[in-house]
Amino acid sequence: MRYAIITLLSILLVNTVNAETITGKVVGVSDGDTITVLDSNKHQVKVRLAQIDAPEKKQDYGQASKKALSAAVFNKDVIVEVEAIDRYKRTVGKVLVDGIDVNLRQVSAGMAWVYRQYAKDQAYYTAEDTAKAAKVGLWSKPNPTPPWEYRHSGKKSSKKFKLTDMATWVRQRFLHF
Repeated sequence: MRYAIITLLSILLVNTVNAETITGKVVGVSDGDTITVLDSNKHQVKVRLAQIDAPEKKQDYGQASKKALSAAVFNKDVIVEVEAIDRYKRTVGKVLVDGIDVNLRQVSAGMAWVYRQYAKDQAYYTAEDTAKAAKVGLWSKPNPTPPWEYRHSGKKSSKKFKLTDMATWVRQRFLHF
């Protein structure tokens, strides 16, 4: 019975998160796939762009990817279609500026890979194939190293997502305690 209740609560929390959108102004760009949005309640929300993975800052095209994302979103009003909360407690979502999918734009410009582990939208795969064929951005180099390989070349993370992390986020975001 206890397991059933925990499972039900998990499903409800995930569905609540999936239904949410955040509107606000971008006040920070950390890298090619992470921004900070100041929402309507004046809370800063760290947002990881869903379905994509940009080069790490020290990788080839890491700084170019950050600059491209900054040019697209910094100091602009955005809508974030929330998909999840990651293990670092960042909101994961699709970022829209004037109706344009910024995540997809990063992939189309050769500034990010499709994050195959999480991507579900075929348009992202098509955009990556087109960018690769045109040799734009990171695809101008032969055999660029995907960021997930770059990150794991040194050390592996032992952090795991916990249900309590999501419960804390929902409590803070919706219940304000």
